[in-house]
This record gives sequence, C-alpha cells and structure tokens, in this order.
Amino acid sequence: MKILVMNAGSSSQKSCLYEILDHLPTQPPVPLWECAIDLSHQQGKAELELKTKPGRKLEIELEVNDRAAAITYMLETLTKGETQVIETLTEIDLVGHRVVHGGQQYRQATLIDPAVKQTIADLARFAPLHNPVNLEGIEAIEQALGANIPQLAVFDTAFHSSLPDAAAIYAGPYAWQQEGIRRYGFHGISHQYCAVQAAQILDRDFAQLKLITCHLGNGCSLAAIENGHSVDTTMGFTPLAGLMMGTRCGDVDPGILIHLLQQQQYSAEQLNQLNHLLNYESGLKGISGISSDMRQISLAIEAGSDRAQLAYAIYLHRLKSQIGAMLASLGGVDALIFTAGVGENHAQLRQDVCAAFAFLGLEIDPEKNSQTAGNGKIDRDIATANSSVRVLVIHTQEDWAIAKECWQYRATNH
Repeated sequence: MKILVMNAGSSSQKSCLYEILDHLPTQPPVPLWECAIDLSHQQGKAELELKTKPGRKLEIELEVNDRAAAITYMLETLTKGETQVIETLTEIDLVGHRVVHGGQQYRQATLIDPAVKQTIADLARFAPLHNPVNLEGIEAIEQALGANIPQLAVFDTAFHSSLPDAAAIYAGPYAWQQEGIRRYGFHGISHQYCAVQAAQILDRDFAQLKLITCHLGNGCSLAAIENGHSVDTTMGFTPLAGLMMGTRCGDVDPGILIHLLQQQQYSAEQLNQLNHLLNYESGLKGISGISSDMRQISLAIEAGSDRAQLAYAIYLHRLKSQIGAMLASLGGVDALIFTAGVGENHAQLRQDVCAAFAFLGLEIDPEKNSQTAGNGKIDRDIATANSSVRVLVIHTQEDWAIAKECWQYRATNH
C-alpha cells in the first residue's frame, strides 16, 4: 500500500510517500520519497528539495504562481527523472492530509468529501493561516489524481477533543461556548505520536501512563496525557496561546490588548498589524531582537547579549511553570517527553527544565542528555536508573503518524 502524506504550512508544503506492506512496522520506516516546498523566498518562485530512499537529494527552483502549480510539479517528480519511485500516480492508494483545525466536529481522521471540505473552509476563521492552505492541497490532489483516490483528513485538534469541560471552556460568558470559542489545542498529531512511542520505549501499556509531552519547535505546546487521552494542553482557541515561542508571545494579560486598542484606536488595518506583532514579532525574536531560532539565541548568550539571556530566561520560566500546571492536572507523572527542534536538540534547556523538578525525584544523566545519538533522531531515555520519573527525547514524526492513520483507516474499511 502506497500512502502520500501532505503537510501544508502557511508558506511551505512538506510531503512524503510511504510504502506499507501487509502490516504496520513497529518503528517508522524511511519514506520512498520526500519533498519540501518553500514558497516564502520570492513572489512567483518556489524552492523544492527532493530526497529519495537511496539518499539522493535534488534542489530545484521553480517559477510558479501558486501552491497548486508547485504541488503539480512535485507530484510529477514521483514518476519522472532521477527522483522516480513509482511508474504512475495511480499506484498511490490513499492521500493523508494534516489539517490544523477540525473544530468540535472532527474527533478522528475523516474521509474527505464535499461536506468535510466545506467544514474545513468554514473553520478557516479559527485558523486563517493554515486551514485555507490545507484545503488548497486537498483540491490540488483532486485535480492531479482525480476523485477516485481517497483522501483522509487528520486533524491537529482531534487528539485534544477529549479535554474535559473544566480545561476546555474559558471563564468568559457562557455564550462563548455556543459560538465555538473554547480551548482546542494544537500539535495533537505530534503529542499523540510521542505518547505512543513513549509507551513502546518504556514497555508499558499506553492506557496506564501519565505523560507530559513538550513539543518545542518554532511553535511550542505542552500536553498532559492520562490513560491515552489529552486532559490538558497549553495552546487554546488559537495556536497563539500558552508557552513563549519562536515568534509568538504565548499567554499575555488580555488587558494589554484592550489597553492597546483603547490607546491607539486601531483601524482594521492596524488590527492586522497587531495580529502580526503577536504572531510574528514576539516570543524569542521579540525579546532578544536577534532571532526566533534558539540556536542563534544560545550563540548570542555566549557572546554576552543581555537581551538573548533575558529571552532564554523568560522561555525557561514559562516552560517550567506550565509543566507544573500539567503535573497538577495529572496528579503525578510517569514520563516527561521532549520533542521537536528545540526539545530534541537543546541539551542545556532539558537540563535546566529537569533541575526544577528534582524535588519529584526526577534526575537526568548528564552524559545521556548531552549525547546527540548520531543524527539526533534516535529516541532515548536520558533519566538516571534511579530517577522516579523517566525523561524521554523522542523525534516527532507527524508524517508517519498520518500515514499510520491512513493505513488503519484502509484496513478497517476494506
């Protein structure tokens, strides 16, 4: 069975092709083919990076006017030239799409039909940067492959649909709930994948564990997972809430926004500017004045930058305090999990976070923590043998999680 996975960002498109035979492997296989499209550099151009299983890599610059044209070209590479891995596109059995927002309607992976497409479009008011491009990808596949190849939507919010009302409902007017204003949570595909991997690493029943997963990339969120279900998370109505992030502010006093609106009497255009400020000019970038990249922040700290040091200190403080909140929601924890770019690669941050929870009996092995495990993508337990809490570093693989959902859907429905 060949499964194409589509993972669209606001200015990017990541895709890969998996081949799964008669059973799901216990560990993620290497895709037959991978493609990353960057649409951010120049209007009317796209940069493609293609990889195939033997390790071949090809970079191409395209002159295209939209995402659909870039996707069409991308699909052609599957069957032509040095990146060919299949004879014809009809070999693709199923296409799985990461869709950021599924609202309250979708609590599991869903076969895409016109009604589902309309709901994804309607929910764009909650995720204006992501749902529209998710829909573009769906429609581009329809145009390129035809209607006979089924497509499955795997929703980032679905894993958090199990949040209890006390965690999901905001303390505003109750009418907000009826208007769809509630905590949805995001990064759900990653949080669920890491929780399942943790159970395998620990050789424990997934449904019997209390886990805190820390997805720390350019976007950051935590999840408290109990008995296989998300019971608390830091992102909220939008991905702007919660932790300090690369360019997003995370939680701020809503009175600050009211103050800004009153002081400056924002026009519609200025409201867009405020939205841009909170989403793209805040977080590590906004405080440091240097970068949204934690690697650059670390280098700036070594060079003596006070603002970079402050940015790191705020990031660490927010992270520790919200891990504490997740711990309280669970009433204990079996494993603390670090994942995504910062979580997987920043040993000093992991050390600083874990030091704050030494009172639990949590202890990490400095040597294991500092190891990069070759390419840094090997899942590992970095806690000491005597630690009361396991500490795991897991390479999140959202694309493989989506492929698994597709395989399981096909196995269930055929």
